[in-house]
Amino acid sequence: MHHHSIRLKRLKAEESDEIRDMIREIGPGENGFVNGLYAESEEAYRQKLADNVRIASGENLPEGYVRQQVYWLYDGDRPVGCGKLRYWLTDALRLHGGHIGYTIRPSERGHGYGTAMLRELSEEAAAAGIDEVMLTCNADNTASRRVIERCGGRLEKLEEGSCTYWIKTGEQRPRHT
Repeated sequence: MHHHSIRLKRLKAEESDEIRDMIREIGPGENGFVNGLYAESEEAYRQKLADNVRIASGENLPEGYVRQQVYWLYDGDRPVGCGKLRYWLTDALRLHGGHIGYTIRPSERGHGYGTAMLRELSEEAAAAGIDEVMLTCNADNTASRRVIERCGGRLEKLEEGSCTYWIKTGEQRPRHT
């Protein structure tokens, strides 16, 4: 991975075939990440894109939902991962889910994209005025825990096989003294 052109793009109501292919490759979800865009039919997929655009606006949210923005991580022209940023937490999200969730497509894992994704999402959170973000991950997911700790995550608790981490979003960039 060159990281020469890593960037986040916000989900849109109309997306490229490359995004559709990535969503299929990721599948319904794993390790606690639910791929909310996974759909068998084209029609259901388009509906999910539209629903996610609405949820990102924060208006007319369904009961129990919070405003959430879905992002794609691109390296050059290739989408390599999917992330989500929630702007506030419900009691349920405090237990599991947190502010940030993300996944890297299976064919692109092990190249450092998870770390790049989490850094980018933390910057988006900081830009949105969220000083500290919470993430949860499975206790036995050592790769994910390493990524979170590398990005400044502090382990708050470990219970029932799940870790709760907090990251101060302003601390991503090296400080110039």
